[in-house]
Amino acid sequence: MEPPGRPRHRSRPEPRPAVIDLIQQLKGSFRTSDLFDIGIVAFLVYRLILLIKGTRAMQMLTGLGILGIGFFASVALEFTTTHWVLSYFFDYLFLIVIVLFQDDLRKALTNVGKNPFFSTASAEEERAMIDEIARAAHRLAQEKIGALIVLERETGLKNFIDTGSRIDAKVNAEVLYSIFHESSPLHDGAVIITSGRLAAAGCFLPLSKDPNIDKRLGTRHRAALGITEDADAIVVLVSEEAGEAHLVKNGRLMTNLDEQELARSLVALMDLSRGRKSPLSRILSWVKSDPEAGRQVGGGSG
Repeated sequence: MEPPGRPRHRSRPEPRPAVIDLIQQLKGSFRTSDLFDIGIVAFLVYRLILLIKGTRAMQMLTGLGILGIGFFASVALEFTTTHWVLSYFFDYLFLIVIVLFQDDLRKALTNVGKNPFFSTASAEEERAMIDEIARAAHRLAQEKIGALIVLERETGLKNFIDTGSRIDAKVNAEVLYSIFHESSPLHDGAVIITSGRLAAAGCFLPLSKDPNIDKRLGTRHRAALGITEDADAIVVLVSEEAGEAHLVKNGRLMTNLDEQELARSLVALMDLSRGRKSPLSRILSWVKSDPEAGRQVGGGSG
């Protein structure tokens, strides 16, 4: 008991940290759908970063970011003229982004539209097809005969198939060799393989638009790089000048591969090393895939 007449001191409750109040407010307003919403945005940002890293788009985004910092700095520092100029610039930002990033936007939409569920050819058929392609490329390289063999994946290549002559034949090393032999009227174009079959020959491909491309690379190399920049196709390229077989994916070159190395690389790139994947595995592989994976090295012309 406290002595009479002395005022009774009561302990004050400690104030709760603001962080705890914020957490309780979030718990009260957070819904399960918000979690999916955040996940979708995070996934889109992740795929966007994979798509533009190491490209001109990343440099342009960096430039836009610097201009954005300059805009807010002009407001804080009361730079009236600078703020006026940047305000007009950002008023038309939507159109500027479309013009600057038209190629990257097209590639992004194509990448989103890929079908990660199905593949029409079986793993055994694709393995046999790869062996035939590797055998043909090795023979063509030995005889220094140029060739472009395009393997269609999820992104359709019908527009390019229509530029050539329809064949619809089984993939065979002898057939590929005869097409690219200099006596063939179709030897200058590319062969496109779709659904495990040789769809067309003599096809025209878009040339690469990369301004940093090695100036020593010839038209055939530029065409191989161009089609893999626009689509997710894989290209087997044979240089007639160097007598070497290369592999091209996502605008990157893997150079001077022998028959076994080419076959192993194709098996790895087409996800055949473990047989046919389940739909869930294909989706996870697509989510983790890097649109810009690979490496580019210089090479000869042709």
